Amino acid sequence: MLIGYLRPYQDDVNCKIQLEILMELGCDRFFTEEHSSPKKRVMLKKMINELQPGDTIVVAKLFSFADSTRHLAELLNQLKQKQAYLYSVGEGIDTNHSSGYSFHDSVNHLLNFQSDVISENTKKGLYEAKQKGIKAGRPRKPDENVKRAIHMYQSQKYSLAQIKEETGISKTTLYRYLES
Repeated sequence: MLIGYLRPYQDDVNCKIQLEILMELGCDRFFTEEHSSPKKRVMLKKMINELQPGDTIVVAKLFSFADSTRHLAELLNQLKQKQAYLYSVGEGIDTNHSSGYSFHDSVNHLLNFQSDVISENTKKGLYEAKQKGIKAGRPRKPDENVKRAIHMYQSQKYSLAQIKEETGISKTTLYRYLES
């Protein structure tokens, strides 16, 4: 039996893209998570528990199936114990057929998978911060402190340590403002 597994992620929040791919492959059943959080993956646990020997889990991308390389290894061990298989469309990985990836291909797939995990977490974090009104990047120093630090430096009455203590402007930041 082909079993489709879907999990929302930033570029496919409603799982529409994943569903199209899995429906084209003719999956018999679908398990869809309600959220993208790695915690409380209820449908994943349910799907693993219901696996029968010979079943194949189909995912659009490896990232939707596992949260890390370690998690992927754990899930693959569970599939092996259940005599079930994994087919990841995006990476072209099918554990049912031993077409034999070279070591180089396997490493590249794992690197791409890890990159997807990092990218997704970054996108999610930036999106959540933006929703809260938080701007990305290093916070700017208040202009009045910069002006005060420049004035103190140009007066030649204060050491760099005193300027930093009074204004919070580091030597590097002060010099950067002096150059511009």
